[in-house]
Amino acid sequence: MPTPNDPNAKAIKTLDKDLNRISLLEQATVFTSRPLVGPGIALVFMVLTGLAAATIMGASPGSWVVIIGAVVGAYMALNIGANDVANNMGPAVGAKAVTLGGALIIAAVCETAGALLAGGDVVSTVSRGIVAPESVAEPAVFLWAMMAALLSGALWINLATWLGAPVSTTHSIVGGVMGAGIAAAGFGAVNWPVMGTIAASWVISPVMGGVIAAIFLAIINHRIIYREDKIAAARTWVPVLIGVMGGVFVTYMAMKGLKKLVHLSLGEAVLVGIAVAVPLTLLMRPVIRRQSRGLENRVKSLKGLFAIPLVFSAALLSFAHGANDVANAVGPLAAIVHAVQDHAAGDRVQIPYWVMIVGAFGLSVGLMLFGPKLINIVGSEITRLNAMRAWCVALSAAVVVIIASWLGLPVSSTHIAIGGIFGVGFYREWYHEKILKENRDLSTLPVEERTRRKVVRRSHMLTILAAWVVTVPATAALSAGLFWAATLLAGLR
Repeated sequence: MPTPNDPNAKAIKTLDKDLNRISLLEQATVFTSRPLVGPGIALVFMVLTGLAAATIMGASPGSWVVIIGAVVGAYMALNIGANDVANNMGPAVGAKAVTLGGALIIAAVCETAGALLAGGDVVSTVSRGIVAPESVAEPAVFLWAMMAALLSGALWINLATWLGAPVSTTHSIVGGVMGAGIAAAGFGAVNWPVMGTIAASWVISPVMGGVIAAIFLAIINHRIIYREDKIAAARTWVPVLIGVMGGVFVTYMAMKGLKKLVHLSLGEAVLVGIAVAVPLTLLMRPVIRRQSRGLENRVKSLKGLFAIPLVFSAALLSFAHGANDVANAVGPLAAIVHAVQDHAAGDRVQIPYWVMIVGAFGLSVGLMLFGPKLINIVGSEITRLNAMRAWCVALSAAVVVIIASWLGLPVSSTHIAIGGIFGVGFYREWYHEKILKENRDLSTLPVEERTRRKVVRRSHMLTILAAWVVTVPATAALSAGLFWAATLLAGLR
């Protein structure tokens, strides 16, 4: 160690200060660059997608349009993974049935498997009949319409994710197609009756999800939670509830998740579900009896009995989501590929396998990079969830999709899941105040404090509802603007 009289002491002291500054600078650089890691990886994925599209298309005419469409499609898939997948895994994470890291891995695997193994191989190029194909039959116009629809949907979902609002990706792409269709061919090109049913689903989806989730929670409260001997009640009813869950999810998967591999009518799917539900109930009785040994007679002890079924339900929902909603990411891209290769805007097109791969991996990459924010909001910030409440939300989502398919109603999985969370939250508020007569008189507190102490966070509810209402008009307006700008630059105006 240098002494004060050492001639090198001053130089060493200066060197130490410089090294400390460099060390602090390095730490600051790491800290500030951390938020850029996710967007950087996402950008690399989009570039790789564009290079892959360039390799596949080669020097064929119009290949540059497909390359641009592939990059935009990858961007759309990333945003769907970031926003939509939270609806399936959020409740399980919020209930602490699985860690955030575990949820990300399970969802990524199941989303990819669902998209690649059971993803829809045929998709309407105009998003399920929103715009008549003949109204935009000119290939060049059709190409830019699909490009505008894809980009507008992706930008809107990106904004919604940044704001912390889970929105319907289906509605986002529908609004984009509608806006581009109007800009390309006028209001007469839009199938307004179909748009009317989609608008009705804004109300139908969350209300049905909330009501059914509340009914399941009411059954659990009445039959298990508020019984004197909770463990004995759980041994009787938890196997039944797990059997019902198994039957419902088998029916759901047969109708939605595996429709590419096997086609079953609603009646056949329900019979398959019943055939699974009955033996599963009998099989779970000794399992639940063994798990419940030594448990204390309190509500906290019951949560572990629902944890594993809840994780399985979240995984199945993710598989079905990958199978169904991958088309939202790559449907317009498939339409662009079809238009370039066949020089026509067909009513229905086959999705090339490489396009499916872009959608599948885009969902998973977006989930891993940007999904935690929405998962935390859905799982814990709207209302407090435990394993039983989250189980009600997951089961409600599957039941509503089955009922909606039977009635022919277009519903949003996002709206159903969020509606289910609101449903269990509002049911808890009602039950504690009206049935248990708990003293929740907050009239003497300031308005902000009264709102904060509610079971359901009103601020999140208002943000989400506002995002739902403006999704279709916002994406339609943005898509129309993008289409106008693109066709102007391309010399089509």
